[in-house]
Parts: sequence; structure tokens; C-alpha cells
Amino acid sequence: MKRTSFANWPCSIARTMDLLGDWWTPLVLREAFYGVQRFDAFQQTLGIARNTLAERLRRLVGEGLLEKRPYQSEPVRYDYVLTEKGKDFFGVLAAMSRWGDRWLAGEEGVPVVFRHRACGHETHAEVVCAHCGAPLTAEDTTAGTGPGFPERLKGNAEVRRRFSPA
Repeated sequence: MKRTSFANWPCSIARTMDLLGDWWTPLVLREAFYGVQRFDAFQQTLGIARNTLAERLRRLVGEGLLEKRPYQSEPVRYDYVLTEKGKDFFGVLAAMSRWGDRWLAGEEGVPVVFRHRACGHETHAEVVCAHCGAPLTAEDTTAGTGPGFPERLKGNAEVRRRFSPA
């Protein structure tokens, strides 16, 4: 059964999920943020099948989130290094971690904490308004069509209902 592609949907969430494809991809990126760069280290820390890992790394390189850099010539072996695009994904992982800490951590507490190097304090992700800095919540945030939303869909009654100003 072929998976539905969301790559051309007029929704950045759908497009991001299309890029991720499955649960292994964000975990590979998580390990890259933790400093893992070599194939065998990814495979060992995640316990992922080698063929599955090879496909995820190939996809992340192809999408520009990781870059292959040779570290050995005979045989050729590569480090997988986060690119600027890959590093920018950190906020997504941090937000997922924050949600999981709040709703899925057991009595023993959160499994991993983040420390902000600039100030030295433990921290967590918060989603805030880029304009005023106030927290964004589902209750006080609306969505509207942006400049990349297809004109042909803007007249659709369901689209107008979903994206009309409240």
C-alpha cells in the first residue's frame, strides 16, 4: 500500500509530516542534536535496523537537514552533520519534549532536561508570539490563509469557514 504524500498540501504541518514520514526520522534528528554523527552510533543508540537507518539518513541528507562528510577514505565512511536547516528543527523537537514532559512523564519525573548554555539554567520550550512574546495557546490563536495558500481553494466554503477571522 502506497503512502499518501502531503508534500504539496497547503499546510506546513502536513508538509513537515511528509518529510518526517515516520517515528524514526525525528529520533534520528534527536540523536544528531545529542552529538551522534556516525552510522554505527545511530544504529546502536536507537536499535534501528540498518536498512531503515540508511533510508532515513538518505532522506535527511536529500532534504538538506543532514550533510554527509567523509571521515575515512578506505573504505569511505561518513559523519552525518546537522545543516542550518537541520539545526532549525531543534525547536520542533524541544516543543515535543516539553509536551511529553507535561503529559507523559511518570512519577519519577522528566527523562531529559535542557540547559541553556547562555545563562546556564535548566529550561524548556515555550511557544510564544513572535510579535509580543505572549504564550500562544489554542484558545487565543487563529489560523488564516497565507500568501502561499492556493487561490483555487480560497473560495471553498469549508476553507472560508476554517480560516475566517473569528
